[in-house]
Amino acid sequence: MQGSFKRLVEVGRVVLITHGEDAGKIATIVDIVDHNRAIVDGPTTGVKRQIITYKNVVLTDIVVKRLPRTIGSKALAKFLEKEQVVEAWQKTAWAQKLEARKRRANLSDFDRFKLMRLKKQQRDIVDRQSAALRKERA
Repeated sequence: MQGSFKRLVEVGRVVLITHGEDAGKIATIVDIVDHNRAIVDGPTTGVKRQIITYKNVVLTDIVVKRLPRTIGSKALAKFLEKEQVVEAWQKTAWAQKLEARKRRANLSDFDRFKLMRLKKQQRDIVDRQSAALRKERA
């Protein structure tokens, strides 16, 4: 009986950490402590094994199937490599949006100016093409 929830807290579920020193990194749930906390580990992403509250993570759609509870870090790393979890995460629109946000935050003032000019040029081209199509139809 799953109901309307699509992402359940389960062993093997990949989570995005939202708060703390590992914010922005992904980890995998390796065991469930209670209704508020789980043990997560991310040997391939630099997240140390730790107990974390559900308030500080967001569940993703990625699940590592048949992952044993309390698996060790080395064995977990092999599982994650075999399932290509990091690559699957990087292909998601969510990860790409976070990466773009990080890239924009690191732009210099001159880079933002150049980006504005390129967007303006693109807008001019699109406007000219749409005007030509409107003129053609009329």
